[in-house]
Amino acid sequence: MVQLSFTLLPAILLALRVSAGPILVNENPITLDISRRFNFTGCSVVQSDLARINAFKNRSTAKNGLNAWDVISEPVVNQAVNYIATVGVGSPATSYDLLIDTGSSNTWVGAGKKYVVTETSTQTTDGVSVSYGSGWFSGTQYTDKLTLAPGLVIPKQSIGVASCSAGLHGVDGVLGIGPVGLTSGTLSTGQLIPTITDNLFSQNTIASNLFGISFDPTTTEEDTHGSIAFGGPDRTKFTGEINYTALTSTAAALEYWAIDQSVSYGTTSILASTAGIVDTGSTLIHLATDAFNKYKYATGAVLDATTGLLTITAAQYAALQNLNFVIGGVTYALTPNAQIWPRSLNTAIGGSASCIYLVVTDLGANSGEAEFDVINGYAFLERFYSVYDTGNKRIGFATTPFTTALTN
Repeated sequence: MVQLSFTLLPAILLALRVSAGPILVNENPITLDISRRFNFTGCSVVQSDLARINAFKNRSTAKNGLNAWDVISEPVVNQAVNYIATVGVGSPATSYDLLIDTGSSNTWVGAGKKYVVTETSTQTTDGVSVSYGSGWFSGTQYTDKLTLAPGLVIPKQSIGVASCSAGLHGVDGVLGIGPVGLTSGTLSTGQLIPTITDNLFSQNTIASNLFGISFDPTTTEEDTHGSIAFGGPDRTKFTGEINYTALTSTAAALEYWAIDQSVSYGTTSILASTAGIVDTGSTLIHLATDAFNKYKYATGAVLDATTGLLTITAAQYAALQNLNFVIGGVTYALTPNAQIWPRSLNTAIGGSASCIYLVVTDLGANSGEAEFDVINGYAFLERFYSVYDTGNKRIGFATTPFTTALTN
């Protein structure tokens, strides 16, 4: 995100606004339908997430001396659970299936289906290259017409066109919706690339520079009942009010959609207030090692060597308590059902159909060793509506009809 300068008074007003509790947003959103696709390519769910987390950690060591929003390295793309949007590029438009990623900001095509040049295509002299740890692409930057949905059209979006790529399976590229600073260093000229949300807002297509993501819990390997709303939250997707909290001030976590939060199991605190990253690209919920070990002990779970996940017995599941995340003074409780992997998908991850697997796993570092101690991945986000507000540097959550669903 481009660095903003605030005078003292507006900064105080912003802090009061964030801490005051629920805030209702009046913008009318424009919605893009998305699908969720399980895409297992031989790497376990845990391994995929840990590769992404290691990339997050590596980035924090590379940014010393930089502004918190000027990021020079890119994250890994998780290939276990993908959010997919079908978008049109060019005129007439060619459809591409793009992975939606809040952890990166470059939009590009050509991993699967090749880019089709049309009358709206303009090639630049810029080379572009992005490394995702387990995947990468390089090629040339173009500007072209991007059609996300009816009413969501960007006449001249800067997009990468891959001449070569690796590590991405079942998609044609990436639709990056992270902060604009994540594009730093990806162009040969060193310039930042306005994101799709930046452009939609600057051309007055959307009223606010924010988006909200909704997805219902699923028991199938592909689910089409998801959406991303640009310009405001989609009121048909959540219940009650959206509670916002400011992005964390922790240095490394500032590079992401990250917030301060504490975690408890039942009434027992297992992690004091700390920074955590909210990430659509992570499948599981990751806790710092000391907190994870407390959770493991409290649940009686044991580590399954095949899947890398914790597993519990039916009796232990019956005794499972809520896992609570306190964010901005509001408690978001994952019920026992929300803490387990969908049992109908056990065999998809190499597990046993009769086992009960937990979706909470080890971050790989004790609390305080990294600059973030929690990853709120897909398993968390499918139970709560989430809003990512670029303009006000905050994230919001709300309950949905599926927060306490017995889907699994």
